[in-house]
Amino acid sequence: MNTSAAHRTIDAIWRIESPKLIAGLARMVRDVGTAEDMAQDALVIALERWPVTGIPDNPGAWLMATAKRRAIDLLRRNKRRDQKYEEIGRGSELYSELDLESAMDGEIGDDLLRLIFTTCHPVLSREARVALTLRLLGGLTTDEIAHAFLVAESTVAQRIVRAKRTLSAEQVPFELPAGEEMINRLSSVLEVIYLMFNEGYTATAGGNWIRPLLCQEALRLGRILAEIAPSEPEVHGMVALMEIQSSRFKTRVSQTGEPVLLMDQNRALWDHLLIRRGLAALERARRLGRPLGPYALQAAIAACHAQALTASDTDWARIAALYEALAQTAPSPIVELNRAVAISMAFGPEFGLRLVDELVSEPSMKEYHLLPSVRGDLLLKVGRITEAQGEFEHAASLTRNARERELLLRRAAECAAAANGENKI
Repeated sequence: MNTSAAHRTIDAIWRIESPKLIAGLARMVRDVGTAEDMAQDALVIALERWPVTGIPDNPGAWLMATAKRRAIDLLRRNKRRDQKYEEIGRGSELYSELDLESAMDGEIGDDLLRLIFTTCHPVLSREARVALTLRLLGGLTTDEIAHAFLVAESTVAQRIVRAKRTLSAEQVPFELPAGEEMINRLSSVLEVIYLMFNEGYTATAGGNWIRPLLCQEALRLGRILAEIAPSEPEVHGMVALMEIQSSRFKTRVSQTGEPVLLMDQNRALWDHLLIRRGLAALERARRLGRPLGPYALQAAIAACHAQALTASDTDWARIAALYEALAQTAPSPIVELNRAVAISMAFGPEFGLRLVDELVSEPSMKEYHLLPSVRGDLLLKVGRITEAQGEFEHAASLTRNARERELLLRRAAECAAAANGENKI
């Protein structure tokens, strides 16, 4: 394997293994920034050695062992320091060798949840909590996080640096909170897990339309969280949403990797076990007797799609009503864009186009590629083919996912061909 190919492979491995690595190290050293530094040290060693020696059979275990040795060295240095400066501690062992050797042997799932709740601590701003956790647990780059939040990359980078400094300065404990404190942090935790899932469901950049492993990790964390907080309807709502959306994975890309849009998917191939699990989680959220929150409402929308045997059977009027409720509960331009699509499907493209046109001047949507993509689709349906072509081309210029760009350019080319055909006539 040449060096370039090895580095690409190592980068893919790092995206998968880094959250578990950082979480395990954070439990040992009790500092998120230090844990990330040690994990990065292990990555640097891998980048130096693996192109020469080859990728290990178990690269995750290799990285963990390498980082673990560095963490143990740090703990030993700290132990010697404490023994020197704390007279009272001279007669006892602050750490036993068994402690040091077994410090990484806990449940990885618990470690990941501890890391999420640590990085979602109230001492951080909401934006900083989400950015830091996505960076550490999702393995997302600052560029990908910036795209998810529609902000500048430099802004995200500053948030992450400041967040790590704050956690260290405030000595935030690496633990799962209990009672009211857990409830207070849930909204940020749910947002982080779902953004992780969403990045896997539709990748921000790169050559793949989806990143299934990222979705699987987010779903696993969501299921664990549902066991920890069973009386919180939004936890079940988020799990329901991820279960139902995960059911479509086999049909979201063609055999050659091209995206397949929802209305074109073979619903017979959807995973009906995941759909049943999602519907059951949604029912658990409803049985708790509180108004449905944003995740449960989105799960109800996903359930409408899952329960329609064919695309033409979809209850778009109900979906439009659910998006209206979602817009009241969690208003945002993206929710309004989705509501416009539902209204266009239920009542005609002209109605949807009016709503979409109102979003064109929204500053936060300026770089959001799905706005011109949706507008192009609606323009095409009302017969404004040349305008539709321009919107698809604009959308293609905004997306950083290669597969999505190909799809949009293909739609633009189809518009051009249709326009030329009309001109000939």
